[in-house]
Amino acid sequence: MEGIGGAEMELATPAVDSETHDLLRQPIQPISVKFEDVVYKIKGPNNKEKEKCSLLPLGARQPDAERTILKGITGAVRPGEMLALLGPSGSGKTTFLSALGGRLPLSSKTSPFAALGGCCPGKLSGSIKYNGHHFSDSINRRTGFVTQDDILYPHLTVYESLLYTALLRLPNTLSKGEKVRHADAVISELGLSACKTSIIGGQFLRGVSGGEKKRVSIGQEMLINPSLLLLDEPTSGLDSTTAQRIVSTLWELAKAGRTVVMTIHQPSSRLFYMFHKVILLSDGHPVYIGQASTAMEYFAGIGHAPSVAMNPADFLLDLANGVSSDGVDQDQRTAKQRLVTAYATNLKAKVVVDAHAAEQLAMEFGEEKRKKQEWHTTWWQQFRVLLERGLKERRHEAFSRLKLFQVFTVSLLSGLLWWHSDTTHLQDQVGLLFFCTNFWGFFPLFQSIFTFPQERLMLHKERSSAMYRLSAYFMARIAGDLPMELLLPTSFVTIIYWMGGLKPDPLHFLCTLFVVLYNVLIAGGLGLAIGAMVMNLRNATTLGSVITLTFMLTGGYFIQKVPVFMAWIRYISMTHYTFKLLLGSQYSVDEMYECEPGKSCRIADFPMIKAIGLDHMVRSALVLWIMLVGYRLVAYASLTRIGKIN
Repeated sequence: MEGIGGAEMELATPAVDSETHDLLRQPIQPISVKFEDVVYKIKGPNNKEKEKCSLLPLGARQPDAERTILKGITGAVRPGEMLALLGPSGSGKTTFLSALGGRLPLSSKTSPFAALGGCCPGKLSGSIKYNGHHFSDSINRRTGFVTQDDILYPHLTVYESLLYTALLRLPNTLSKGEKVRHADAVISELGLSACKTSIIGGQFLRGVSGGEKKRVSIGQEMLINPSLLLLDEPTSGLDSTTAQRIVSTLWELAKAGRTVVMTIHQPSSRLFYMFHKVILLSDGHPVYIGQASTAMEYFAGIGHAPSVAMNPADFLLDLANGVSSDGVDQDQRTAKQRLVTAYATNLKAKVVVDAHAAEQLAMEFGEEKRKKQEWHTTWWQQFRVLLERGLKERRHEAFSRLKLFQVFTVSLLSGLLWWHSDTTHLQDQVGLLFFCTNFWGFFPLFQSIFTFPQERLMLHKERSSAMYRLSAYFMARIAGDLPMELLLPTSFVTIIYWMGGLKPDPLHFLCTLFVVLYNVLIAGGLGLAIGAMVMNLRNATTLGSVITLTFMLTGGYFIQKVPVFMAWIRYISMTHYTFKLLLGSQYSVDEMYECEPGKSCRIADFPMIKAIGLDHMVRSALVLWIMLVGYRLVAYASLTRIGKIN
């Protein structure tokens, strides 16, 4: 391993406890990464897609223009080394890190950003090898990837966040108690003991500090004892002391034989000399690849030396931005091109030789062979852990005061409006049933629409790390939402049924309740499908509104004589079939009502009920069952676009 100079070593060595934790002494299979002539081209989004592609580097967000983000990067990083990717914003650091982490598959037709929004086709070319082999499931399971934004559940505590990760990602060769001890060891190693029971927090929820969140994100990847650890801006937005502590921990991980690669925007000089290697990028071009300790010497040798003592990282960023070493303004394009030419002339050949030498050495490490679909935990274990985690995370919103106030207020107000209605006012009773149909079609649909768009980033992060099967996540999410989906409408029906004067009979009450709950599940499934297909909250809510209004208008209450060319809509309308079943739960074909003073008429002949019909109830229930299953299958199929597909 190439070390750093003696003077720098004294500065760079982090202050850590003399007793090394067991976590850092765990045996690992080393991974050496060699990359050769890595090029990434992407076609910029059009105006409608700009918002979806906000994750791309700034320089790539030009509409309808193909740009080359990475322009022929060659090099290697060995076990025991900590490599820093430096460069201005938009220089391609995050894109290159994503390529090293397998997030940009070679020869792919679409970039992984497409999984986040369906846009921005890109193509990666070149060669990236891990111990002489291409990226595989085996490498992925031994790779930790920490994103720039801390993607964590805000209502879980620090301990819960790490515990559930341990239960999902650590293999079954470890007992549950051993997995718990692993989580405790990471908490101790990262100095999180003081905030162990504090919630993570979010934008509108007070929680742990930014540095503590970052350490939790790193800890989630440390749990799997990764051989390769990739981090995107791990010190972004942190004070110098917190940044120093995080990088010191990463330095220790590298010292224990791991391969650590990170992007970093503007490190202090103390942090800079802790890196074993540095790659400096300028508009996607490599302008320096080598030891951090010799970077200043190299640039001085090609005529770029600072006129005053300054932070090496600041100096390198100035050069990469096209600013001269003495700070004098000049043509930036020309200045950058000179650096690219100097790299090709003075350094590239040496880098290529070093990369090939690293590959030859890496062949000794070999590759652990795994079956493609092998998982560390069983489907049932994943389901149970995800269900428990989901219930804890969403317990704050399942029965929030706002939802309780909304449902109970509407039920009481409706009960008072329809107070003890009877069949002498059949129009009013039918209106009550149609109101129940629409309220419990609208309410659960718009609750479910937000489900997957809000968890898109978390799902992409965890699925990319092969954390669990998609089917286990999907079933756990559906099962975890059932209490909220069923208890509130049950309370609603219980209140409004007896206040509204519907048939005071247990059988009719249970039939009405069953139909309403049936409708709730179907509407929830439709909301899941819309959210999973669109993955954009604004567009999803707009589409949901159009669909629910269309179903409501063709449900049979407002219009009995629907034009022939529009009549087909009622046959795909859950509102129509639910309304029909609710009518059937209250009335029979031969039942009579007082249509005029002293005159009785058949309820089945009432114009609105006659248009809907009180027959074919079983067929209506079967159609709704198809919708219940079908909408969820559509949602599941749509989710396979996110992260790893199984």
